[in-house]
Amino acid sequence: MNIRCIVIDDEPLALQQLSAFVKKIPYLELVKACSGPTQAMEVLASEPVDAIFTDIEMPDINGLEYIKTLKDKPIVVFVTAYPNFAIEGFQVDATDYLLKPFGFTDFMKSAEKVKTQYELRQAAAAVKTGNVLSSPASGPTDENGLADPDGALKKAGSSMSDEYVFVRAESRTIRIKISDIQYVESRKEYVVIFSENSIPVMTLFSLKSIEDRLPKNTFMRVHRSFIVNLTKIVEVVQNKIMFDKDTGVPIGDQYKKDFQEFLSEHFLK
Repeated sequence: MNIRCIVIDDEPLALQQLSAFVKKIPYLELVKACSGPTQAMEVLASEPVDAIFTDIEMPDINGLEYIKTLKDKPIVVFVTAYPNFAIEGFQVDATDYLLKPFGFTDFMKSAEKVKTQYELRQAAAAVKTGNVLSSPASGPTDENGLADPDGALKKAGSSMSDEYVFVRAESRTIRIKISDIQYVESRKEYVVIFSENSIPVMTLFSLKSIEDRLPKNTFMRVHRSFIVNLTKIVEVVQNKIMFDKDTGVPIGDQYKKDFQEFLSEHFLK
């Protein structure tokens, strides 16, 4: 994954710091370091850009006004020394707001938010192009709201129900092996099921419905938006569960106790 970024700041040292921080994040790619919106306009006219990290207070045109002029907005993170701009920044759908001075840890948190927003946009685009399997709202379902064409799970018996779930995708019904699922993410009115060696599957069912179907001994809700397969965890870094070096999900505050109990039970003693 390469998220193509530009950084904008009229202060040379601040621009240098932003550029250096972007280069340290493996999934971010620095397209251009711009000293102002005018230079950024030239870049956007000739290069694909996924995200912008921009200062607000700059000569000629400030960062807020510049972002408002963009028709197809990239992901935006505002970087400024003035906290009074925060509310206005989020009114233009900024993904995050970095208050100067900030360190690399703060920047990493913003980069993670950019990554999440990028993945959301990619998933939405994939649905439009047919690269993600999208389950329609209509069609037969089981008692939990999961797609169950012709009562297939009930007819197959509990062993089948414990091993697979079915998701309807247009005119097809897709069988997903439960043990292959890494995690499930809720994205407003739909969820995305991420499995090993498979494209994500997008469904219009609730996270609670899927949580009720998944086996409790191997799956755990760790965030209001995430259910994880405990057998797929590679490591836990600070407050994040990692499935590989690039893929991880956060642990929500209200779910930390249960997850810590799971870790304690499986610690080598």
